[in-house]
Amino acid sequence: MTTATLLRGISSMATRQVLADLTAAYAASAAEAGTVQIESVGGVDAAKRVAAGEVFDVVILASDAIDKLLAAGHLLPGSKVDWVHSGVAVAVPAGAPLPDLSSEDAVHSAVLAAPSISLSTGPSGVALAKLFERWGIAEQIAPRMVQAPPGVPVGSLVAKGEVALGFQQLSELLHVQGIQIVGPLPPAIQITTTFSAGVGVHSQQADAARSLLAYLASPAAAEAKQKQGMTPA
Repeated sequence: MTTATLLRGISSMATRQVLADLTAAYAASAAEAGTVQIESVGGVDAAKRVAAGEVFDVVILASDAIDKLLAAGHLLPGSKVDWVHSGVAVAVPAGAPLPDLSSEDAVHSAVLAAPSISLSTGPSGVALAKLFERWGIAEQIAPRMVQAPPGVPVGSLVAKGEVALGFQQLSELLHVQGIQIVGPLPPAIQITTTFSAGVGVHSQQADAARSLLAYLASPAAAEAKQKQGMTPA
C-alpha cells in the first residue's frame, strides 16, 4: 500500500460515525495506510448501488445485505468480515415524559400510548415491524406510524417534534440534538444488528481493502465502537 492509495467505500448510516473515527485512526496508524473515503447513505440505497455495478473497494452493511451481495457475485468470495454489533434504543423529544422501557409489556404499553411512532428503514425497523405484528397491534398503530425516508435518521424526526416515540439503533441517536434517549430496548426484545464488510468484486486494491477490514475487526477498534454505542463482533 502506498501513500497514494485511496480506498473508496460505502456504508449504511448506522455506522457512519464509528467508521469516521476508525478510518481516521487507521490512516494515522501507518504512513502506508493511505486515504479511506466512506460514503454513508441509506442501507437499501447502498446495496442497490453496489448491485448496479458501482465500484467500491469496501462495502459495509448489515450482515444479511452483505450475504446477498456475496451470493450475487458483487463482492469477493471469502472477503466477508463481521466487525460490530449494534442494538436499538428509544428516543422522545427533549423535555417529553420518559416512558417505561423496563420490560416487553412496558414497551408494548408505551407504543400503544404514543401519538406517533417511527422506525428506520433498515433491518432494525423491519424487525420491529415484525414485533408489532407478533403483538397483534400492527393494524391498530398503522395510522400513527411515521416512516423515516431512507437515509433520514428517525432521531431527526423526533427532534423536530414530528414523532413522539422513535426507535433506532443507539449509534444513530447518540449525536442528535433535541432528543432524549430513554434507553435501550429490554433484553427480551432487543434487536441486535451485526454489521459486516466485504471487498468489492471490481476493486483494484483488494489487499489494501482486506487490511482495512482486518483493522475494523481488530481489538484496536473496540474502544471506538463502544464510544458510539456499539460492541465488537
